[in-house]
Amino acid sequence: MSELLERIEGFPRVSLTHAPTPLEPAPRLGELLGLELLVKRDDCTGLAFGGNKTRQLEFYMGAAQAENADTILITGAVQSNFVRMAAAAAAKLGMDAYVQLEERVACVDDTYHNSGNVLLDDLLGAHRLSYPEGEDEAGADRALEELAKTLKDEGKRPYLIPLAPDHPPLGALGYALCAAELLEQRDDVDAYVVPSGSGATHTGLLFGLRALGDRTPVYGVCVRRAADLQRGRIARHCAAIADMLDLDVTVDNTDIIIDDRALAPGYGQLNKPTFEALRLAATMEGLLLDPTYTAKVLAGLIALAREGTLALDSRVVFLHTGGQPALFGYEPVLRDWLGRSGS
Repeated sequence: MSELLERIEGFPRVSLTHAPTPLEPAPRLGELLGLELLVKRDDCTGLAFGGNKTRQLEFYMGAAQAENADTILITGAVQSNFVRMAAAAAAKLGMDAYVQLEERVACVDDTYHNSGNVLLDDLLGAHRLSYPEGEDEAGADRALEELAKTLKDEGKRPYLIPLAPDHPPLGALGYALCAAELLEQRDDVDAYVVPSGSGATHTGLLFGLRALGDRTPVYGVCVRRAADLQRGRIARHCAAIADMLDLDVTVDNTDIIIDDRALAPGYGQLNKPTFEALRLAATMEGLLLDPTYTAKVLAGLIALAREGTLALDSRVVFLHTGGQPALFGYEPVLRDWLGRSGS
């Protein structure tokens, strides 16, 4: 067993993930792009519609159980996949969940606030709260810290899953493990293309690969903030994981590849390349993506292929992190884009 895996074994963890998830070819889309395209199906992780956050939650819920917590608190966007899956994990483990939904996306309608992941949060029995600011991670965490104090006074034992980057990226350990899983499935990959939002998935996979001696490029496609801001976040997370695991692994700045061309006009908002990616995946591979994360990541991958950064005939893994329930929250927006495309 590698030193990386031995160190990770020392952290409390609960089993929530159907792993290994499939690594399957996308031949029609790959042929269009001139690539051997593979999809890592982390939308198939098994918990409450699946998604990448299951791997992260194994460590957060493990820590919560180690502290004998009976309640979890988490903050995220209105259509947050992380929030939905945390509520599901809490239900599965017999815990209460308080979920705080942040207003990150402007110009949305009632469907966005009531369908998709929000409906699932309610079905899962979560206590749903609102936070008015969408770009105030520290403030959102502070609001939950105040709620945690109140819950403690009521006799509860709360565990808070933080959002701001000044906390150790515990959930990233799930994707350090996923790096080993991917290398077991294919060790001849030329590039990985992944979402880069909170940074836990991007950081964990990148750090895990480097700790295991693999130098394959990892392209992080921005879904939340611009590349210049995201690059520093990933660098800090990588250093924090090295400290958490007490491993002498350095991720060089040249290793942190960030692309933000698919981001505008901002988090959770569609643009033409993102809609094109969403439609291509659906019509060519029967693969459903979401407007906030996976469609933007595929849009970034398409741009990298078309400009030649991803070389012709190279073997590329697209990390599908799930998020399909959000499609229903975006129904009016998607109908509008479908109309524009003549469908």
